[in-house]
Amino acid sequence: MKRIMHSTPPTNTTGLGIKPKLTTAGKCVALLACAQLLSACVSNTLDRYAPPSPNEAWRPAADSPWQGEVPSLKIPAEQRGPSFAIPALPNQLPRLAPVEPDTRFEQSAPLNLAQLIDIAQRENKETKQAWNRAREAALTVGEVESLWLPNLSVNVLSGYQRRRTPVTLPLGMGETTVHSNVHGTIPALTLNWLLFDFGLREAALDGAQYVSLGANILFNASHQKVIRDVTSHYYSYNAARARTELARKTQLNHEAVMQAVQERMDAGVATRVDLALAQQANAQGKLHLVTSEGLERNAYLALVGSLGLAPTSIVPIAPTPDVTLPAANDPITEQRLQDVLSERADIAAAYAAVRAAEAAERVAEAAFRPKVFMAGSLAHTSSRLDVGNLPTLSPQGSSTGVLVGITMPLFDGGLRSSERAKAQVRVEQAQEALQQLRDLAIREVAGAETVLNTALQSYEAATELVATATVAYDAAFESYQHGLVSIQLATMAASQLNIALQAQLDARYAALTAAANLAFVMGDMVAAQDQWLPPTQ
Repeated sequence: MKRIMHSTPPTNTTGLGIKPKLTTAGKCVALLACAQLLSACVSNTLDRYAPPSPNEAWRPAADSPWQGEVPSLKIPAEQRGPSFAIPALPNQLPRLAPVEPDTRFEQSAPLNLAQLIDIAQRENKETKQAWNRAREAALTVGEVESLWLPNLSVNVLSGYQRRRTPVTLPLGMGETTVHSNVHGTIPALTLNWLLFDFGLREAALDGAQYVSLGANILFNASHQKVIRDVTSHYYSYNAARARTELARKTQLNHEAVMQAVQERMDAGVATRVDLALAQQANAQGKLHLVTSEGLERNAYLALVGSLGLAPTSIVPIAPTPDVTLPAANDPITEQRLQDVLSERADIAAAYAAVRAAEAAERVAEAAFRPKVFMAGSLAHTSSRLDVGNLPTLSPQGSSTGVLVGITMPLFDGGLRSSERAKAQVRVEQAQEALQQLRDLAIREVAGAETVLNTALQSYEAATELVATATVAYDAAFESYQHGLVSIQLATMAASQLNIALQAQLDARYAALTAAANLAFVMGDMVAAQDQWLPPTQ
């Protein structure tokens, strides 16, 4: 610490020179003026940063830090409403990098379902977000564990003081001013250690561990969801692709019928009405083909999106394996339903949430109890004092101290009681959520099982329908070529065959999708595989 003192020459206060002083009224006026200026600044920020009204577009003000051009519209102003386009802000909102297509799979062989799931588990953003949440929860456990360790900190106090003191000299010699400057630095090492808190840290650690457990379970659940999503989109895309192929075959059937009508017209045994009906059926087939191709493209985009790839990526997709569908199964047993409740990831995570809420309630209870702590400090001081031409003084010293104390909360206006009540409410909510999830799981399993059995039975019926419709179409087409039936019967047979084939196709992919969904709701979809059909009995 250094102290420097010096004085100014005496001044005579008997002269006429008077220093002006601000009166109380003047100070009030100055304060009001400052407040008015501050209020004006607040209102000015509304003009600079906010839209002018609820129905007017926001545009950057002239003095706003956001400056950019508003894109012009091709439609004239008299033919449209007000524009709410976002202005280009290259400095604040730079243009994002373009989305590049993934070219890693363009030259590869068609990828089956297991390979697609593997890609999604590595590329999907949902799994990465769940991973980060699990890591964050793990770090929280480490933070709580650190509460058992002492806290050491180094404090450095440094300051500077300048003081001006008027002094009246004796014997009427007038006045003088003494100036003093003081500056110095004091380092100190402090210790704080919580020794005993009646279970508060233990409860906090239990809660953090259960939160981490739930986050880890939900991380695995996110992978299960990715498997389910990719599986569903894979079957949807292959179903759409099969519908497109079926539409092409149906179109060929309509063209064959129309060609037969044309040949009979050339032979003079068909009418223009017959040709018009055949052309109508052919046009309907073309429309159905175009619609099917559009649905196929949309299904492909959904599949690529579930993989976590750019929508412009080219990924060759393998067709669904030609597996034999089993017969409808018996209802799931009660014991299997109970196993489902213990295997589903969301139920396990909900149970972890209940335990975390119970731990939070214990934390709120421990807040009513005292805490025992220890504090210590180690400091070293050194100073330097200079006064005029006097010898320099440099005193030095150090200090240490250890304290053990107890703190007991007595009154806080009901804050701790409110926190305890809220913790109890959270426990009840977590328990209700767990029970609701258990009930939902049972309904989902029962519903998914019903959907699967219905799809399997529909496939059996549709297969029989395809067989009869094929015989009817072949007979009607051959009979029309020989003039035995009308064109209406031939086109109707072609349409009925298309309906039967469509029903068989839809039932097949509905069964594959339903089997995958049943495996998911039962907690069995934990790894990638080609299909989840139940074993053939």
